[in-house]
Amino acid sequence: MIKTILPALLLGPTAIASAALPAAPVHAEDQKAEQIHVRGSIVTYSGSTLKVKTREGETVDVTLADGWKLASVANAAVTDIKPGDFVGIASLPREGGDGALEVLIFPPAMKGAGEGSYGWDLKPNSSMTNATVADAVKGVDGRTVTVSYHGKEKKIAIPDGTPVVTIAPATKDDLVPGAVVFIPAEKAASGPLAHQVLVGKNGVVPPM
Repeated sequence: MIKTILPALLLGPTAIASAALPAAPVHAEDQKAEQIHVRGSIVTYSGSTLKVKTREGETVDVTLADGWKLASVANAAVTDIKPGDFVGIASLPREGGDGALEVLIFPPAMKGAGEGSYGWDLKPNSSMTNATVADAVKGVDGRTVTVSYHGKEKKIAIPDGTPVVTIAPATKDDLVPGAVVFIPAEKAASGPLAHQVLVGKNGVVPPM
């Protein structure tokens, strides 16, 4: 799918994350472990293991790497999206341009990280675009944003009801049974290996 997904969820003391941040292309000799996404609900959390029931119905044990990072998501609004913001938008192609499935408004410190548009696995044929908002126009059917990345532009409609979130802090106390998680992980012989976890709290779940 893509080379890597998320960098650290923390930069210094501030909890920040992204929906999807691919690394630069790597040479064959630098190939890293295959990247996978774990989406589901926590069954148990103990020490360095997070047991998750995935959206596919399978229960998996996710090993948490040394120094793993944790963050959550908080509700935002379409009206919070302003020209110059850096966003991550999962979308599906539709007539006249893409339609958003979810939007993450990046913290300012993450502007430019993972810039680009690439395949994503939220739904079949979906893509993820990390880009700067060139303009945001309110239309009859919601808002359409024009985003720019690497000298290219893309128009994405954000229908009413589309989840819009930003990053919020989290603690290990939030890793309770039933909490929804999004985990970008490496595929390892012993199962998924994670350096980052994004957990839902206060009724807000990671939509990516």
